[in-house]
Amino acid sequence: MNYLNTFFFGIYPYIALAVMVIGTWIRYDREQFTWKTSSSQLLEKKQLRRGSIAFHIGILAIFAGHFVGLLTPNAVWHVLGISAGTKQLIAIVAGGLAGIVCFYGMTILILRRLNNPRIRANSSTMDIVILLLLYAQLILGLLSIFVSLGHMDGSTMLLLMAWAQNTLTFDATTAVAAMTDVHWIFKLHITLGLTIFLVFPFTRLVHMFSVPVQYIRRQHQIVRQKAAR
Repeated sequence: MNYLNTFFFGIYPYIALAVMVIGTWIRYDREQFTWKTSSSQLLEKKQLRRGSIAFHIGILAIFAGHFVGLLTPNAVWHVLGISAGTKQLIAIVAGGLAGIVCFYGMTILILRRLNNPRIRANSSTMDIVILLLLYAQLILGLLSIFVSLGHMDGSTMLLLMAWAQNTLTFDATTAVAAMTDVHWIFKLHITLGLTIFLVFPFTRLVHMFSVPVQYIRRQHQIVRQKAAR
């Protein structure tokens, strides 16, 4: 099992991140026409509004929580007076609430895409695949809460932080060592998350890198009503 641990937590992260960065760059450079959300709002609006709002609120909160929780050095938490156990409790409560909101939204979006004939006909295979991957990842994250409740000392949280931070500093040996004794559900959660990074350039998720900054400061459009003859 050591070689699997080495591959998935010492090598696979760099493969996934490299494909994500290079693939996204190439797609933006060569296929800008495909760089869009491909919204299906014209086909159905009511369910889309309900599902999309809940999904985006939940997923953004989850992403921010993972980013801050995993990549903030442990010394910073000590300075703030937050122990590993307290940090884990915060992650469970905040992550659980965000996960439930996201689960509600994603369930609506998946049922809408699979059960509405018009939307299904206008969906690519990757549209459905990425939704199901995100859904599976979300379910794994929610299930991991029950595992975390069994050890509230924050030890697993520290190991996950060590893996993420050492991976980003290219210390793969230390990163792999940190994941050796971590529960399998966290390992599966990380592996599936890296797989989502791997397929990212080939999905509509690329639109998250497009921030409409110019829209904020653009001039107003002047619309004049044509006089009746």
